[in-house]
Amino acid sequence: MENKATMDKLTSLCKRRGFIFQSSEIYGGLASAWDYGPLGIELKNRIQRLWWKEMTQLHDNIVGIDAAIMMHPRVWEASGHVTNFTDPLVDCKGCKQRFREDQLPEENRASKKCPNCGGQLTEPRMFNLMFKTHIGPVEEDASIVYLRPETAQGIYVNFKNVCNTSRLKIPFGIAQVGKAFRNEITTKNFIFRTCEFEQMEMQFFIKPDQDDRWFEFWKKERLAYYAKLGIRPERLRFHEHGPNELAFYAKKAFDIEYEFPFGWNEIEGIHNRTDYDLTQHTEFSGKDLRYLDEVNNERYIPYIIETSAGLTRQVLVVLSDAYDEDEAQGENRVVMRLHPAVAPITAGVFPLVKKDGLAELAQKIEKELREEFTTFYDQGGAIGRRYRRQDEIGTPFGLTVDYETKENGTVTLRFRDSMEQVRIKIDEIVPRIKKEIKDYRRPS
Repeated sequence: MENKATMDKLTSLCKRRGFIFQSSEIYGGLASAWDYGPLGIELKNRIQRLWWKEMTQLHDNIVGIDAAIMMHPRVWEASGHVTNFTDPLVDCKGCKQRFREDQLPEENRASKKCPNCGGQLTEPRMFNLMFKTHIGPVEEDASIVYLRPETAQGIYVNFKNVCNTSRLKIPFGIAQVGKAFRNEITTKNFIFRTCEFEQMEMQFFIKPDQDDRWFEFWKKERLAYYAKLGIRPERLRFHEHGPNELAFYAKKAFDIEYEFPFGWNEIEGIHNRTDYDLTQHTEFSGKDLRYLDEVNNERYIPYIIETSAGLTRQVLVVLSDAYDEDEAQGENRVVMRLHPAVAPITAGVFPLVKKDGLAELAQKIEKELREEFTTFYDQGGAIGRRYRRQDEIGTPFGLTVDYETKENGTVTLRFRDSMEQVRIKIDEIVPRIKKEIKDYRRPS
């Protein structure tokens, strides 16, 4: 299916309909910072809850934590971020723009010419991506802390705490969702690459000789997850890290990539981090982080299989994949074909007219549905126009209350994707919508 989304169309829809706004817009905005509006926060929260259920509730050996954003600075020395979390930065002497040298086209790197104006580029210098700040009233070296550039280290430093309190046996996982911060040289493509973002990570601790098996297991599991988001499989692919891409701590790494309107890009990584992280924290903290296998009476540093996804990037994936345009009843229609499980609003409720008690009856039905779903009541304008407004924000179901409702207790249930309409009894609304959500298949 043709991808009808463009970044201009997506950003325009997101602002117009209340998904995502430019941060501090009334002051001219702040580059690379975005605020989630009423529909955006509902969408983001639903994606997060779906991921959390997938990674914790559906497994009996994965638990969650929520670690602090600010950590002891030695954590980042042990992890290698202080010395290795850098990008090569170059400046144009002419237009003064800054670039990551490794992301410039080959011809620009070879000629040291600016891709923007053709000017001369400076020699590259390494730029650390961590945001640095201070704790306490005096800004000195002893008070330096960092805003975490990833959530994984909060899991590693709590490895023993979770082992001791949860009584988990290897293999087991620890999941976390939280904010991370990177002082990116180049931010671009709406919410795809920003300085402040949210990660959804799960670290799976295993016996060292079982790493290949578990790596393949999590590759399959994580790709299958995107079907539950309603993402079309033809827009997903694996990319294996070659020798020049592989992180120094990793034995193997694959990215799940999605075909955005601006091309294929990473949305999740699956990494075999070996025993690097717990070994480093053992050395730097002086604490023994080995796992005790009581069955075999042996101690060892576990290997770690990491699944690391960007929550904010998944929001962009869902929006990009859902955007569609078609013709409905002689009119062009913009429709967001969001999976009903993540749609910000599950059902719109509309009285056919405002008079003769239909509005009051529709309001009563809408309030009762709030116990089960997120709903929206709309009585303004022609019914077709009200349908279109809900189609554009991805509401999968519409319920219309008319004169027949007063006669026999039925309403019209309208489906967003097909625009099909059926009559159902009021007391059948909840089970019918739940079944439709569970059985949903996006039309090809």
